[in-house]
Amino acid sequence: MDLATIIGIVSGVALVVTTIVMGGSPKIFVHVPSMMVVFGGATAATLISFQLKEVLGVLNVVRKAFFSESTDNVALINRIVELSKKARKEGLLAIDKEVNQIEDAFLRSGMEMVVDGTEPELIRNIMETELSYLMERHKRGQDIFSALGEYAPAFGMIGTLIGLIGMLQNLNDPTQIGGGMAVALITTFYGALAANLVFNPIAGKLKNRSEEEVLVKEMIIEGVLSIQFGEHPNTIQRKLMNFLSPKQRVFEE
Repeated sequence: MDLATIIGIVSGVALVVTTIVMGGSPKIFVHVPSMMVVFGGATAATLISFQLKEVLGVLNVVRKAFFSESTDNVALINRIVELSKKARKEGLLAIDKEVNQIEDAFLRSGMEMVVDGTEPELIRNIMETELSYLMERHKRGQDIFSALGEYAPAFGMIGTLIGLIGMLQNLNDPTQIGGGMAVALITTFYGALAANLVFNPIAGKLKNRSEEEVLVKEMIIEGVLSIQFGEHPNTIQRKLMNFLSPKQRVFEE
């Protein structure tokens, strides 16, 4: 579970609610018609922009923002180095029995092609194609939340205009102007809050998750090809270390 996402949303909501309560008028911030305009309108516009199955599948995308499936990159590199040592010592066919024991599906797929004697260029093309489709799927989820973040404030403004039009009809009664203006502005509040505390931050988190996963897979591609080329394990280790941050560059002796 990604505590950063949960802490961010919970603390953001808590700060806003606390500010509202301290203001003394919490009930005025609860307005169902305004919620319908903002969230219903943003969802409707998103449905127009994307396919229905993509929008319905957004829950699976949200899971990536709240539940991190981080890879132990150091262990992964060590695993690649172990395979390279065995291949260099006993030959590529010697690692055939170990391929099925590789937990990472992307690495396992690459090593299967190596054992099968697939040409290096073809291996790179296949793995990079799979990576490209992965990036495209991830980008679609990011785009959906970015769209929600764009449409929510817009429909908040639309709701405000609707409220202002209704308020202008009651100008003959000055006592109704203050309340009408407050209700009119609530939709703008909902739109801005949803966009800046939920939709846009989740889109950003998904983007970061995607970049991390892509980097790991690019590292795996280099490791697989290095094994096929018969490079020295120490050279492979140093090469793959470049994919890690300085804090991650700790290897077991």
